[in-house]
Amino acid sequence: MDRSRGNLATVLVQNGTLKVGDHLVIGTIRGRVKAMMNERGQRFAEAGPSTPAEVLGISGLPAAGELFEVVPDDKASRALVERRQREADSRPGTSLGDVYTRVESGEAKSLNLIVKTDVQGSVDAVLSALYGLSDEKLRVNVIRSAAGGISENDVLLAVASDAIIIGFSTSAQAGARALAAQEGVEIRTYRIIYELVDDVDKALKGLLEPVYRDVVEGEATVRAVFPMGRTARIAGFYVGRGRVARDSQIHVLREGQRLYEGKISSLKHFRNDVREVTNGNEGGLVLDGFNGFEEGDVLEAHRTEQVGVG
Repeated sequence: MDRSRGNLATVLVQNGTLKVGDHLVIGTIRGRVKAMMNERGQRFAEAGPSTPAEVLGISGLPAAGELFEVVPDDKASRALVERRQREADSRPGTSLGDVYTRVESGEAKSLNLIVKTDVQGSVDAVLSALYGLSDEKLRVNVIRSAAGGISENDVLLAVASDAIIIGFSTSAQAGARALAAQEGVEIRTYRIIYELVDDVDKALKGLLEPVYRDVVEGEATVRAVFPMGRTARIAGFYVGRGRVARDSQIHVLREGQRLYEGKISSLKHFRNDVREVTNGNEGGLVLDGFNGFEEGDVLEAHRTEQVGVG
């Protein structure tokens, strides 16, 4: 990124000729070549095979190693980028937990990694240990290795190459963590090299166990209690935060004490069966095995989500 000229990329032409004015697509970045400069900063109009050029006029910063191509016009570049974005959105992120499954099914032959360490001296030690894990079924392929913090560019490269980011004695920048969560990129950081290598080895052998966490996705207050049949009771509630979903695990709290934890057998909005009741709305529910509702009880809606493997 140049403050005065904007986004710049140095490209190497492999086939054909790149010209000023051409419409360019690099991954999901597009643009029109406004100018080209050589290594001395001199402008020129055309670049043929094996010619490097610094290109001005692209809409973003591509990852190193991506292929670029020239398309006929702006409409074609827009269509190509939109198609690639749809494909990227539909492709799940890669995690160490699913590596073995993908290898067994024949989807993957290599495990792509991006390795960042605290100092350059650690890079060689980590790479040497990781490369020793390759076998006839799966090859450890390090896309990028360098010293320093994990950046947004590392995440973008991981998205483009379907890679996992490994950090040793280093951490991810705030922007990188947010982007990784958005793009489904797994970042794993370690302080002990043995644990790093052991986790990757377990992933290759399919031995990693999933790690789950409990998430409170909604909170509601019981405002009325109604009888239903001989024994069942309906709790009329108001959702003050989040949502209460049909598949939620409900915790009934009274004065801070948990009275019950279980599943919903019926969830309604007025008289209609619904899948969820969201913030600011009222509903009614019946729980499996619990009838002791009182006005003022708090209903917490919980769900379990996988946060990684370990």
